[in-house]
Amino acid sequence: MTEFRPHTLFSFGTLLDERVQTALFGQPVPSSAASLAGHTTRPLPITDPSVIATSGIDVHLTLERKLGATVEGAVLHLTERDLAAADAYEVDDYVRRRVLLSSGESAWAYLDAKPLRPAARVVIVGDSIAYGRCDPQGGWAARLAASHIAENEADHRVFNLAIPGSTLIDVCEQTPGLLAARRPDTILVAAGINDSALPLDPSQARPDGLAHIADSLVSLVGTAQSHNARLVVMGPTWVDETRTHDYEGLRFTEARAQALRESIRTWCAQNHVDHLDMWEPLHGNTELLLDGLHPTPEGHQVLSRHLDALSR
Repeated sequence: MTEFRPHTLFSFGTLLDERVQTALFGQPVPSSAASLAGHTTRPLPITDPSVIATSGIDVHLTLERKLGATVEGAVLHLTERDLAAADAYEVDDYVRRRVLLSSGESAWAYLDAKPLRPAARVVIVGDSIAYGRCDPQGGWAARLAASHIAENEADHRVFNLAIPGSTLIDVCEQTPGLLAARRPDTILVAAGINDSALPLDPSQARPDGLAHIADSLVSLVGTAQSHNARLVVMGPTWVDETRTHDYEGLRFTEARAQALRESIRTWCAQNHVDHLDMWEPLHGNTELLLDGLHPTPEGHQVLSRHLDALSR
């Protein structure tokens, strides 16, 4: 009886070695040639003795984004147990994420665990905090753009398409039509705090954004995959509710913001989507928030340093 193999995993390195497959899965596994467009590879030193013993080498390969490049490899057809064994084999420098193969099929692949490190062309979508409101220097997004482009002026690009006031529902509607011309390989979603807001006037019609978080994220995953881009969800930041009693007819509370944080973090973990938690850098630091919601220039600088540590 043929064993059911529901998982496809794109590999371009040591997992293609039949000796490694035998060590991990008990036997070589079925495979078929495949390629991954928009990527290249770079060496990654390995220090885990068990991984070195299994593969026989102390330098593996990891994927990096490069417009016009293609990585040749193969798709491995794996059982649930095989996939768990592959997860255990890969070191902490890798995470398992979905990619779109050149054939148009979706498959798992092991990518750099720090999601902005392999990026080349980054699109930022989000709200007023991502837009850089209250910071003449353009906020954390402008600082990210400056450092990212400085690494590789020829190939690196950052497009900040954030719109103040946006909810995740808005971002889902706004984003698809903006991507084709930018050719992104990474979509950084920095939105959601507006989804946690409640109207001060109960009669004001406003959908509860917290009830739609999962639907919004599913939609953004589909948008990212259609462009062979990696989705990275960032935030939310801490809210000082003692200073946000009435913000343009809305009420922001720490409890609602914390509920948003947990919803996003849990969903991303369950669905193998990158999440960058931005809560702690501003938590309790009221002087870093201009109005209890928007970071000051110093607050944006703190967020920039935290983001860099998490993702690069």
